[in-house]
Amino acid sequence: MNIRQLVEGETPPFNLLLLADPSRELVEEYLENGECRVAEVEGEVVGVYVLVELNVETMEIMNVAVDERMQGRGIGKKLIRDAIQTVKGLGYKSIEIGTGNSSVGQLALYKKCGFGVTGLIKDFFVHNYEEAIFENGIQCRDMIRLSMEV
Repeated sequence: MNIRQLVEGETPPFNLLLLADPSRELVEEYLENGECRVAEVEGEVVGVYVLVELNVETMEIMNVAVDERMQGRGIGKKLIRDAIQTVKGLGYKSIEIGTGNSSVGQLALYKKCGFGVTGLIKDFFVHNYEEAIFENGIQCRDMIRLSMEV
């Protein structure tokens, strides 16, 4: 597997990005200000993440997604570790990520990768998305914020 930054003019993999964030408008917004990196297996894009600078010391992973056919193979963990190394290599001091209260698998992945819970934004998904989001039979309402020092 190879992880690389998208080159200028290359179309982002919206099919994957919209798995993690159903709002194309929000995805396009943070793609405009961020760095998109993709994971490839035999030339096929199977994973993606987007980094956005929050301030001079911190970057945020705005989106991380793996093709549903390729999930459960450690690709998500490799993407998160690549993001951590990228942020560290760029000289930032910390990295943040947010996930929904219903995203139990993602929360476990981020904790395994060394992130700690730093906060909660109540009703974030209710106020920022037109349609209700459900995962694991749970309505996604609140954003759980996590971070780590790099």
